[in-house]
Amino acid sequence: MTKEHVVLAYSGGLDTSFCVKYLQEEKGLDVHAVLVQTGGYSDAQLEAVKEKALQLGAVKFEVVDATRDYYDKCLRYLIFGNVLRNQTYPMSVSAERMFQALAIVRYANASGAKYVAHGSTGAGNDQVRFDLAFEVLGNNLEIFTPIRDLKLSRQDEIAYLEKHGVSWSWEKAKYSINQGIWGTSVGGAETLTSDKGLPEGAWPHPVTRTDSQEVTIGFEKGEPVTLDGQTFAHPVGLIEALEAVAVPFGVGRDIHVGDTIIGIKGRVGFAAAAALILIRAHHLLEKHTLGKWQQYWKEQMANWYGMFLHEAQFLDPVMRNIETFLADTQKYVSGEVRVLLHPYRFECLGVRTPNDLMQTKFGQYGEMNNAWTGEDVKGFTTVLGNASKLYFSLHEDEKIKT
Repeated sequence: MTKEHVVLAYSGGLDTSFCVKYLQEEKGLDVHAVLVQTGGYSDAQLEAVKEKALQLGAVKFEVVDATRDYYDKCLRYLIFGNVLRNQTYPMSVSAERMFQALAIVRYANASGAKYVAHGSTGAGNDQVRFDLAFEVLGNNLEIFTPIRDLKLSRQDEIAYLEKHGVSWSWEKAKYSINQGIWGTSVGGAETLTSDKGLPEGAWPHPVTRTDSQEVTIGFEKGEPVTLDGQTFAHPVGLIEALEAVAVPFGVGRDIHVGDTIIGIKGRVGFAAAAALILIRAHHLLEKHTLGKWQQYWKEQMANWYGMFLHEAQFLDPVMRNIETFLADTQKYVSGEVRVLLHPYRFECLGVRTPNDLMQTKFGQYGEMNNAWTGEDVKGFTTVLGNASKLYFSLHEDEKIKT
């Protein structure tokens, strides 16, 4: 008689490895270990993870490549909105986890599974993201979360695996690193405090460039399409190429402090060279091509978009409404942005675009006006000041203090 199977969101780490064995032994289920690729694994790493999963006893190991889907349905809107959580963090992990959860639930539904599982603990955001995707989109799936439910220590997990014949080295790395196409998160002892920065050795890629290099990024309707004149079949290729150029400079490193979904503060280091460069370059291009109120309302809507994405609300229909707004603002956001890379920093030098609102015949800021006269400005100023004059006429004491 064929066993029921459970679809496990699998990464190859200790927690999900424990889940493979636990779900087999304690739940009597066949385990389909599914790894969702969002740009964080090389081919060699995927092969090593597959070997581990099968050795643990998983009856099936699958890789679902969601990288392009992740860009098409999420990252492009983070670029359109110049989204940085708390004006700092490009949401490298929070956006990625949502799309990993969506890929897992689609796989589970397609495979006819009754059960789905993930290895999140009870202390972070990811448990909410996975649970919510499974609850909303799953075909009556029962969710197993062994690590969260059993409240196991790392040593408890290792002891259980050894009891069942898995005696691998699980030496805990000093730093916890999660890598994806939109950036790499770095957690360690220093991020558990409020006063320490990460040492150079904590970052996954050393700084090897001590010179400077200029790159030119071409945008078409808000999306990155060229790098130094090279056209890419899909923006994912451009992001990967830009990351490869920028990482040796050590740009895109910072530490983010934010509020978790469950209400506690969290602190994490991140290295997101391509993400930060693209967002800053795109933002500069928008300053030249969008009107004042377009920029203002985009900023408000994009902030909401980032907040909802972080809070696991990607499936709320309002997100599709905001995406429509953000996409519509990109009609004239086309052109090239020159970016200069230095060790540990970068600067956006300028733009070339046929839609540059700065290059008009109306006038040059601080220099010459062609579309109005001094008398026009006098009349405009008189009318503009009427509301304030009216207010101070009734509140003379405030006028004096001002």
